[in-house]
Amino acid sequence: MLLLITGLIIWTLAHLLRSCVPDFRQALQSKLGVAAKGLIGLVILTSLLMMIFGYRSADFVQLWTPPIWLRSVNNLLMFVALYAYFTTATVPGTAVVLGNLKNPQLTGFKIWAIAHLLVNGDLASIVLFGGLLLWAVIQVVASKRVESLVDRHTAPIKSAWIHLALVAVIFVVVAAVHHWLGRYPLAI
Repeated sequence: MLLLITGLIIWTLAHLLRSCVPDFRQALQSKLGVAAKGLIGLVILTSLLMMIFGYRSADFVQLWTPPIWLRSVNNLLMFVALYAYFTTATVPGTAVVLGNLKNPQLTGFKIWAIAHLLVNGDLASIVLFGGLLLWAVIQVVASKRVESLVDRHTAPIKSAWIHLALVAVIFVVVAAVHHWLGRYPLAI
């Protein structure tokens, strides 16, 4: 569990550099140049691996048993989360469907975390998904301080259906990977 929590802390701190400590990030970039982005990326990748291995190695402590029908709610929320996450200014039509979200990726990430909290009642899952949800909320608040981090988009409704189809394909791939890992998200 310590590895999982340490990974969460490193993930959070690395992502908050841009919005909370821009002077440090700027100094790092001026000192290391392009390598600074690689270093930050390596730190984030390391924290992600720490969370994965920490989660998989944590003792299973069941805190509550989610009802089976929450899987359907989870699947619906996951589709919405993927749709929001993969919405950017380069995808025409999504602004009309989602409204004027300031940061659709973090919105999708928060929905993803909530969906996973609904169907996982063990301690490691609550620490992982609850911690990532907390990070996403903090990141939204912190990013409001830095205008360039706010993703404003107003796109025409040209390819919203193509975007929807692509998200459906991503959803099926994600479900297949979960199935391959021994988690059965589509089971009822």
